Amino acid sequence: ESEMFKFWQPITHMFMHGSPMHLLFNMFGLYMFGSILEQFWGGKKFLFFYLSCGLGAALLHQGVNYYEFHSSYNSLIELGATQDFINEILKQPVYNYNDSIVQTLSDSYKIRAVGASGAIYGILVAFGFMFPNEKLMLMFIPIGIKAKFFIPALLVYDFLSGLNGSSIFGFGGGVAHFAHIGGALIGFVMMWYWKKNQFDKNRWDR
Repeated sequence: ESEMFKFWQPITHMFMHGSPMHLLFNMFGLYMFGSILEQFWGGKKFLFFYLSCGLGAALLHQGVNYYEFHSSYNSLIELGATQDFINEILKQPVYNYNDSIVQTLSDSYKIRAVGASGAIYGILVAFGFMFPNEKLMLMFIPIGIKAKFFIPALLVYDFLSGLNGSSIFGFGGGVAHFAHIGGALIGFVMMWYWKKNQFDKNRWDR
């Protein structure tokens, strides 16, 4: 809906970050998990997978934003708000409003979404497919959990946080949770498809 939208942004958003720490953590995840997958797949297949997951992250995030924008827009119209009033809100910079409907309208229209997190989540899912029993642990919490349990739990956390509108445990504010889910979803679909095709090629009854 924004006049500032450019058609290349679904690609370029995953190469931009909000802060040096944001960049550092995403590139650390890319190195830790992506380098292993690239060794198995080769550079071209890995790049295709990575970009596809990043596009999936952008698609779901913007789809949720689109729904929230129009839901809040329609609610304001039903409450008697004029088009001029809504246009004035959209012209203003990001601001904390007292009204939750106005806040949703403003945030869904104005807040930028940048970073490789969605693509990284796709890589995490692929890692879980290939190495389900490999133990992972959260930084600063030295308890190893198998990837087949750790990664789904992380996705459930993101999904609940996305529904809640903020991180449910009070940390990780400003996170595009549905972008994570979008990247993971595309990663899952691609891994399932590749695994199914690999099985079909090796069938003895064909």
